[in-house]
Amino acid sequence: MVGRARRGRRGRQQRQRTNHGELRPMTRLYRASGFSLIELMVALVLGALLVLGLLKIFDASRASYKLSEGLARVQENGRFAMDYLQRDLRMAGHMGCLNDQTRFLSNPAGFRSAFVAQQRPSEAQLDAAPDALRFNHMIQGFEARGTAPGGSVGLPANGAWAGSPSLPGHVAALTPAPMAGSDVVAVRFFSPEGVPVKAFSASSVTVDSARWNQVIAANGYVRPGLLAVADCQSAISFEATSIDQSGADTVIGVAVSGLNRSGLGEGPFSPGQATLYRAETMVYYVAPNPEAGNEPTLYRARFTAEPGAATATLVGGAPEPLVEGIENMQLIYGLDSQTDQTRQPTGFVSRQAVADAVQPGADRLPWRRVGLVQVAFLLRSADGAGAPASLIAEKPRLLGVQTAPPDDGRYRTVYESTIALRNRLFGN
Repeated sequence: MVGRARRGRRGRQQRQRTNHGELRPMTRLYRASGFSLIELMVALVLGALLVLGLLKIFDASRASYKLSEGLARVQENGRFAMDYLQRDLRMAGHMGCLNDQTRFLSNPAGFRSAFVAQQRPSEAQLDAAPDALRFNHMIQGFEARGTAPGGSVGLPANGAWAGSPSLPGHVAALTPAPMAGSDVVAVRFFSPEGVPVKAFSASSVTVDSARWNQVIAANGYVRPGLLAVADCQSAISFEATSIDQSGADTVIGVAVSGLNRSGLGEGPFSPGQATLYRAETMVYYVAPNPEAGNEPTLYRARFTAEPGAATATLVGGAPEPLVEGIENMQLIYGLDSQTDQTRQPTGFVSRQAVADAVQPGADRLPWRRVGLVQVAFLLRSADGAGAPASLIAEKPRLLGVQTAPPDDGRYRTVYESTIALRNRLFGN
């Protein structure tokens, strides 16, 4: 009996109960378990391959995202740039009821300028007005050297702008200055919307104050001094020497001072028939933007004058940077089939020319027969867009001009459009 009890105790010591009450041998608790060295090495290799695959997928996704983002940014900038330029170019030649072509076909001409001393100035006398105030020429282009169709331009184009015709003083003095290798265009017009004239005299123009604030003193112009009055017979551009808004009416005083070399005179403008406009003069060009790391940018310089000021100044004090990433701009002009300035234009464009072919010398009159403008922008992404080598190797062409951009990994594309000068088509 004693031996049997001892054997029973040893049996109980060699067994233990599981969580479910089952007995199992104690030897199972001490059995070795784990991975062998070979198994561990295989697991490490498989894990490394998996991580490398994930990194490759991530890198491809990042490159695709950067390319898509660069493409979207370039498309957006192209639309904005073309919209800005198109909107202002279409207005070239607008002089109220009639366009500039029609006004200069009458004898004497149906346009006068208070910026010259003569009451009935000739073309040569009108050209004596300050550069920015020559409203007898509503559009004028400037061709960068070597950028006619068939030419080529390296990017970035270094050095100062050079071309033909040479830049007038108000354009050459812009800061930042126009970029070499890119065309420049100056455009002038009377504002699209005007205010009816309530009273007119040789020294003043009266309009409704509410309409003045809504239409004339708008779009960034706080106290616009460059103005024009027009009806269906005559038009005159001038500078306001004083603006009185003390009542319901705004009275614009005009004297022979400041920018004015003559007054309003005894013009045939009748209340209810004439309209007051803002005289718009602006320049579009491409230049490096110092506030954006010298990124090439489309600029617009708008000129105005404080009432009575002796010089024209820029709206906001400096040219406006409109759209970044515009690396180059090229322009070609369409000319009316009737080139004789003494005869009515047909309104149909029959030939095209770059700026220095439109104006081969000092005569600016051919610009009055420009009816459309072809515009091309070269746009680039803001930074390296991970563009494929096939896209980087392709050298874009703008209206027949071969470009040679650097191999910087940026996505580039060309936007082109043909813009009709609606005030000069169909003999308007």
